[in-house]
Amino acid sequence: MTKQERALEIIERLKREYPDATCTLDYNEGWKLLVSLRLAAQCTDARVNVVVEKLYEKFPDVASLAAADVDEIEKIVHPCGLGPSKARDISACMKVLRDQYNCGIPQTFEELLKLPGVGRKSANLVMGDVFGKPAIVTDTHCIRLVNRMGLVDGIKEPKKVEMALWKIIPPEEGSDFCHRLVYHGRDVCTARTKPHCEMCCLRDICPQIGV
Repeated sequence: MTKQERALEIIERLKREYPDATCTLDYNEGWKLLVSLRLAAQCTDARVNVVVEKLYEKFPDVASLAAADVDEIEKIVHPCGLGPSKARDISACMKVLRDQYNCGIPQTFEELLKLPGVGRKSANLVMGDVFGKPAIVTDTHCIRLVNRMGLVDGIKEPKKVEMALWKIIPPEEGSDFCHRLVYHGRDVCTARTKPHCEMCCLRDICPQIGV
């Protein structure tokens, strides 16, 4: 079985296992997803979803958040960890959205990457979830699972994993595939030394079995 054949089979099985897999961060506007993504670094999505509710109660739109004092932002986002740097990036990002994009968000990958605090993972997620464009989000679940599944060979660097997956994942499947990897990585193929292989829908084709 080639990597591409394996990838297509995995995609179909995960579709059946997680038919409604979506982003686990709560948002209803693109700028809010950008905020949540910055807060999610080294923090759980569940905690981020709670913290942003308080943030948006005080700063309900791009303009108000851009005008907010960084210290005020930090006090609210502190529970997510790395408060000072996250608050600075959020403030700077919202200022760019206000001043250059009329409080909207850029619609190209290259422009998203220029925003403060936005890397390839975040830019890909926005492209896929907000704009419905091809995207591959190489978060920790994705990197761990695609290595275990034999889709990449010992690659740990996010950009290199992303580039390798672009070669074998159909563009229209990338975004949903990565969301399903998050669900599968949390429930079954965990970061433990011995994941729950006995309950995995991929156990008969996964090279990790028996290792």
